[in-house]
Amino acid sequence: MVTNAASLGRSGVHDFILIRASAIILACYTIFLVGFVACSSPLTYDAWHGLFSALSMKVFTLLALVSVLIHSWIGIWQVLTDYVKPLALRGVLQFVFVVAAFSYLAAGILIVWGV
Repeated sequence: MVTNAASLGRSGVHDFILIRASAIILACYTIFLVGFVACSSPLTYDAWHGLFSALSMKVFTLLALVSVLIHSWIGIWQVLTDYVKPLALRGVLQFVFVVAAFSYLAAGILIVWGV
């Protein structure tokens, strides 16, 4: 069996499970945030700061950020593999997208954890 180094998972089934699990985590995070905004009638800085100062919310946000990284990595790899045939162009585009995804993760960690 040939494995591709650009693929995040070990196989197609592993990628399928990772992308579905990350989608579920992102959906739960989105529903939670929409519910919080809807239930907080005067959404003030203190309410928002109180939400994100809790350790559980920081961990949940970190989990969502990692899920965005996994979801985008696999999705971009699949789209580029299907639609961009020149190998050099596909490699450059994939590198750019992966660097952007890791930058978003790093920025999110710095923002949420205040490192």
